[in-house]
Amino acid sequence: MAVPKFTTVTRTQGNNAALKTGEVTPRGFRFAFEEVPVLVRAFRRMVRDLEFDISEMALTTYLVAKEHGVRFTAVPVFLVRGFHHGAILYDPDSGLRGPKDLEGRKVGVNRGYTVTTGVWARTVLQEEHGVDLDRVTWVLSGDEHVAPYRPPVNVEPMWGERSLGERLADGELAATVGAPAEDPRMAPLIPDAAQAGFRALRDRGHYPINHLVVIRDDLLADRPEMAAEVFDAFARAKRDYVERLRGGGIEQPSATDRTHQKVMEITGADPLPYGIEPNRVVLESLIKHAVDQHILDRAPALDELFAESTLDLVG
Repeated sequence: MAVPKFTTVTRTQGNNAALKTGEVTPRGFRFAFEEVPVLVRAFRRMVRDLEFDISEMALTTYLVAKEHGVRFTAVPVFLVRGFHHGAILYDPDSGLRGPKDLEGRKVGVNRGYTVTTGVWARTVLQEEHGVDLDRVTWVLSGDEHVAPYRPPVNVEPMWGERSLGERLADGELAATVGAPAEDPRMAPLIPDAAQAGFRALRDRGHYPINHLVVIRDDLLADRPEMAAEVFDAFARAKRDYVERLRGGGIEQPSATDRTHQKVMEITGADPLPYGIEPNRVVLESLIKHAVDQHILDRAPALDELFAESTLDLVG
């Protein structure tokens, strides 16, 4: 009997590379990987048309999609984590004295209001710097992956051809979030952004999740065990990666690898824990902030968001 194959999209990175090379294979089926060079386009294709069987997905996009009835369900495999203190850029010559000065001004957001980096960056502004997010006008350079979503009244689209970077440079925008630095004069609004992220980890355990994995609901209906099989495969690949990080087995570590090593140094623990329980605090934090930022109408229970066979798994 042939082993079933399921179309899968995930960006190659340390914690899933062994799946791409075939060093780690799932039990009961095989991944048929499809490479989508710009990963956010895969998110949109999955959200709008369910084009893949299994897909990496931005966490906030997933929350919004679930609230709007998209027929896929997550597995608590958290592929991408990081800090977002450096995502907020400004012009040091603009006279902006700090984050509180963003109130009453316009701030550009790369792509949509629900982009996970934007949610976490706004969380930093609110929690660490006391910014009233409702007093900022957020200007979007693109639309939302989840088409039915409607942003709050202090969010507006960007009109015209000029980029976020150009509008920041000429003063139309006070800052941008998640946009590439087009002008070398622009700098992170939060000083020593990398250290600020690590300090937030030390002080309050702040270690944001950006991406997880989703599976189409019709497949889960036919194969309820599939979610646990997907979790197991990704967890085994990740454990191999973490062991190499611990043992110095990565010859040319990337910036992401170095961040994971620093997280291990600070916490003494796995920098990429999978499963609901070890991530409950950060997941509930994001959900709370998504409600506060008018992205979700209500806060869902975590058990509503993840496949039943994965609720108690840790890897």
